[in-house]
Formats: sequence, structure tokens, C-alpha cells
Amino acid sequence: MRIKVSHETAYAYKQPVRSAVQLLRLTPRSCDTQFVRNWRVEVDADARLHKSEDAYGNITHTVFIDGPLEEVRIKIEGEVDTVDAGGIVAGTYERQPVRLHLRETALTMATDAVKALAQDAAATTGGDMIASLHNLNLAIGSAMTFAVGTTTATTTAGEALALKTGICQDFAHIFVSAARTLGVPARYVSGYYLRTDTVDQDAGHAWAEAWLDRLGWVGFDPAQVACVNDRYVRVAVGADSNEAAPVRGARTGGLNEALTVAIQVSQGRTIIEN
Repeated sequence: MRIKVSHETAYAYKQPVRSAVQLLRLTPRSCDTQFVRNWRVEVDADARLHKSEDAYGNITHTVFIDGPLEEVRIKIEGEVDTVDAGGIVAGTYERQPVRLHLRETALTMATDAVKALAQDAAATTGGDMIASLHNLNLAIGSAMTFAVGTTTATTTAGEALALKTGICQDFAHIFVSAARTLGVPARYVSGYYLRTDTVDQDAGHAWAEAWLDRLGWVGFDPAQVACVNDRYVRVAVGADSNEAAPVRGARTGGLNEALTVAIQVSQGRTIIEN
């Protein structure tokens, strides 16, 4: 499937910004399940754009913006060809050992409730870990209600599970936290999801990947209660949402920031040549 992505982030300030730095993790890599046909990053301000990669191998762009200015727009556009591999994610660029993804972070610290959720998911599977993770995916989707505005960027996995509500970030944090308590390396993934009901979206998507010795990395999306397929564009990975955040930054000056995000994810046209 060909997926087209347009992602614009706009900042407006009542008082001009003197300078700003933005770290973008908004550029996907090709792997066995996706091929990046074209992708570009644009900034409509006097800025320097430095391309690099972070500790996980995510492609990054650091944007150095010189002011004064009252608004900044960052625009990402591209096309990615995807295939459905039944959730298996192969051919990825890895810079860290798998076991690193057993470590907890502040956002994924396992509470007693998270541990109980994981233990219940594994209780009837006779040690079959892939079955346990499928049960966990279903259990999170059943326990949680998707609702915008009920959690924040600092809400932990345990807090979201206690609230029984949240967004895809929270669903993914709970899965990652619970999987690690079962001894399964797991990580957070940010990217885009091709929905069936709308092209326009207010934010990107997030899901989880778990490592199984027989299969490698397998993508689970508890917010959709599914394994990843050809409707997903995989962009960045990390131990939690902080480490895979699409945009992080700081500025000097510029009071009363207003942020707007406009994302369109649509199915592109595939031309087959004879």
C-alpha cells in the first residue's frame, strides 16, 4: 500500500521569539515492511537544518531558528510503500542491544496493577509468549477507553491504567510496561496510521514493539487492538514517548505560544507498469 503523509506544525507568539531549537523525529527509515519513496522537511523561517540520528538510529533533524519572528511553520511531506507482514518488523536499523528494552523509565514504571494485567494475560497460555502478548494487547484495549484530554505528556503507564482512559501514547506505555514484567523486551513506536474514517488527524499515532526470539520485533497496537499491518508508517522508536517524541524543543523569548498541528494521512495512488 502507498501511504501519503502531510504533517504541519505551526507556532505563533504574541511576543517575537529571539531564537529557537527544535529536534524533529519525523523522518522514517526504510525496512522490510516499508519503503520510503520520498520525504522532505521544510521550515518557513530563517533557519539551519542539521540531519543526524539519535542513539536508537532514528533519523533526526535539528532546526536552529534565528529571530526575531512571530510564527514558524514546519512542514513534512512524503510517501511510503508498506506491506503487511502479520505484525513482524524486520530489516530495521538497530544501534542498541535488544535487552536494553527491558529497562524501565519514569513513564513505564510497572505498578501492581500493570503487573497483574500482564500476569493475567500470560496465565492461560502455557508459556506461549506470542499468545500472551496477543492477550495483553486485547486486555489493554478492553480495559481502556480512548479519550483525548484525559491524560498529559507526563502521565505514566500506571496512572493511565488506573484512570482506564487515555490516548494511543498511554495504551502503548501500558503495553511496553506490562511486556517488560514478563521478561519481554519492548519499546515505544511513533509514526502514522492510515485510518478508514478520515484523512485529517490532530496527531500522529503510537504503538509498541515486543521482541520474540523466534520472530524478532513484532508490532502491537492496543489502541486498535491489532498487530501492525500495511496501514502503519513506522518513524521512531524509544524506551517511551519522550525518547521517540516527534518534536521537542526550546526557545528564547516568545511569550504565549499557540501551537496548531495539521496532519493528513491518505492512501496514495500506485501505478503498475506493464
